[in-house]
Amino acid sequence: MSENRSILRIAIPNILSNISVPLLGTVDTALMGRLSEMHIGAVGIGGMIFSFMYWNFGFLRMGTTGITARSFGAEQEKEVAATLGRALVVAMLLALGMMLFQWPLGESGFFLMNLEGEAKTLTAEYFYIRMWAAPATLGLYALMGWFFGMQNAIYPLILTILINVVNMICSYWFIVNWGMEIDGVAWGTVIAQYVGFFVGLLLLAYKYRSYLLLLKVKMLLEINSLTSFFRINRDLFFRTLALTLAFGFFYSRSAAEGGLLLAVNVILLQYLNWMSYGIDGFAYAAESLVGKYSGGRKINQLRQIIRLSFWWGGGLAVFFSVVYLVFGNQLLGIFTNQAAVISAARPYMGWMIVFPIVSFACYIWDGIFIGLTASAAMRNAMVVSLILYLGMHYGFSYWWGVHGMWGAFLGFMVVRAMFLWRSYKKMNLEDQLLPI
Repeated sequence: MSENRSILRIAIPNILSNISVPLLGTVDTALMGRLSEMHIGAVGIGGMIFSFMYWNFGFLRMGTTGITARSFGAEQEKEVAATLGRALVVAMLLALGMMLFQWPLGESGFFLMNLEGEAKTLTAEYFYIRMWAAPATLGLYALMGWFFGMQNAIYPLILTILINVVNMICSYWFIVNWGMEIDGVAWGTVIAQYVGFFVGLLLLAYKYRSYLLLLKVKMLLEINSLTSFFRINRDLFFRTLALTLAFGFFYSRSAAEGGLLLAVNVILLQYLNWMSYGIDGFAYAAESLVGKYSGGRKINQLRQIIRLSFWWGGGLAVFFSVVYLVFGNQLLGIFTNQAAVISAARPYMGWMIVFPIVSFACYIWDGIFIGLTASAAMRNAMVVSLILYLGMHYGFSYWWGVHGMWGAFLGFMVVRAMFLWRSYKKMNLEDQLLPI
């Protein structure tokens, strides 16, 4: 079936590139796991602080994909070019702001994560080095979002694999050969991000020179398109802010329970990263294809893509659950050689088995709504889900302890999917076929 081929053409490169992202986290965690549980926690918390900031700017990737895909489907070449220009300008302005205000951002993050003593010292060292990667990281968000919108999953695959290979090589070399510790992991990330960004610009100039020639300052400031760009990205910003608050809250509560539980939950979240980045391959395919067909006013193909995205995403979710069922306990040894951490993690492996098959739908719905540029519905669903999650956390953890923490987190994923499904059922899909 042609639509299945279209999904796989975009999803397979995305899955390969996405899988390399948690692989990097796995390598960083494994390198720190050879030092101490404090180093594991510092990398996890430091990474979460950056995730909190960068995820909030994830609209640069998501919004750019949705708007570009719809413009591409509607054959609006000038708007395709203008979207790229707007995204890159916004990326550089945001990066400048992050670097100017890095001290209050860092100190606020350390406070919210309940960091003290050595844990704060290690995390701060990681944070203030990695901050230098901000322009490259946000620039890559804009570039990759635009490539996805152009139905090009190969360039993001090349860039992601390149970035993670460079990162892993540098981190390993700095730590093993030069005797660096957490600063080695941080500098590895900085170097890799700039390598990826500059290669991305070269790929852009190589394949899309005709679009670059269309770019004019006047086009970037066209009021209707600019208003739509910022409206969609505003909604996606608040949606992602709610998501990062949920993850940040989970990390913070873990840190409050002590270094051992923090190390355990940092490792177990790597299992969720592997799953989510895999499922996101089909979610990204949905973004690109749903945007293309809604912009091109092709209702039958649009409905078919939505249905098939769930079948493919669900199949991959079952695969992850089976892998975690069979090999979950053995995989713990990849992340750390600390016997106490491994022993403390095993009682919670059941949650890792359940998570993929119960939570995959929320990732697919996100992709569909991004492609439709239905950003307000995404924002509302995430905000409501966050509020309910906080209530579930305090209720469940009071009765069931750490198992309650994981049960509430799973509930957060389920509620997200339910609200987006309800919004979709209320939606008149034909209204989404209007060009931007």
